[in-house]
Amino acid sequence: MRRKSLLTLLVLGLILCLSTGTGSTQTTTKVTLKVASALPTGLPVVDTIRFFAEKVNTASDGNITVKLYEPGKLVPPFQIHDAVSTGQVNAGFTAGVYLSGKIPAASLFTTIPFGPNVIGYLAWFYEGNGLKLHQEMYDKFGYNIKSFPLYISSTESGGWFRKPINSLEDIKGLRLRWPGLGGKVLSKLGASVSTIPGAEIFPALEKGAIDGTEFGMPSLDTKVGLWKVAKYNYFPGWHQTSTVLELIINKKTWNGMSPSQQALVEIAVLAANARCIANGEALQGKAIKENAEKHGVHNMYYPDEILKTLQRAWLEVVEEETAKDQFFNKVWSDLSAFRADYEVWECYSLQALPRPKCK
Repeated sequence: MRRKSLLTLLVLGLILCLSTGTGSTQTTTKVTLKVASALPTGLPVVDTIRFFAEKVNTASDGNITVKLYEPGKLVPPFQIHDAVSTGQVNAGFTAGVYLSGKIPAASLFTTIPFGPNVIGYLAWFYEGNGLKLHQEMYDKFGYNIKSFPLYISSTESGGWFRKPINSLEDIKGLRLRWPGLGGKVLSKLGASVSTIPGAEIFPALEKGAIDGTEFGMPSLDTKVGLWKVAKYNYFPGWHQTSTVLELIINKKTWNGMSPSQQALVEIAVLAANARCIANGEALQGKAIKENAEKHGVHNMYYPDEILKTLQRAWLEVVEEETAKDQFFNKVWSDLSAFRADYEVWECYSLQALPRPKCK
């Protein structure tokens, strides 16, 4: 009788466990991430966010649903950070540089003139203090956001112009769409610089409201048709030697996710970044040739005089920014220290052709 009572208790306990979902995925609350994108998600390489969404939707087996919304469908591109922070939407795909007017250091988490290559940038984020400082920035400035670098790409093209750039005089007075720190550099050379969303670049060039622009890698620039309104594509992308966009999630949403859901998002972000680098590197040569052969684009290289002057102007910008903003100085100092070590490795290992003696 005693054994029967014990068996009955065990069966009842098992039924109770099953009915409450203990030990199963039934206790995991399903999450829907409504991602407001600042860029069209179907563009080459930018479709990294689609890759992320597809992998999460499949691997989570229904526990996480990622829904993507094109620019302006939920909120305007430049308002995504605020919208995610307040919970108006619970996720976004955007660029930190859009906050540079409020937070100067935000530019350092998107792109840096004469900065690290894509591998060096990736290394700083994941093996240096990049991830930590990225999150610290949002916490420090009152944004209720969990941040991830999502889309890490190689160098962009150096800009599209309606006329050739043969000397420093040719830059003076140009109206350029050039966000972030690169724009500050060009301002020092006499250009009139503005920041407009990516979707507005083509009509601005077409109507003559701007004389030139930077945007993305050659495959991306070709897709949006910049060759139709500007025939001079310059290299190298001194202003954007590597580019990082970001996935941001409202902290209440993030903290409400289970550890397994959070881990899945983190793994999918890493996979998407690896795919982004591979995909970006694979597409650019074909796009450059296509621009020249099919679209009549002049693929140009900046004269040495201009590149050297741009670099000197950049060092002036760095000095100014670090002097007036404590957090900018903190991030820049950390990144510079990391690069000092990385560049030793880069010099010895990543350059096949002879070059000046390494440090």
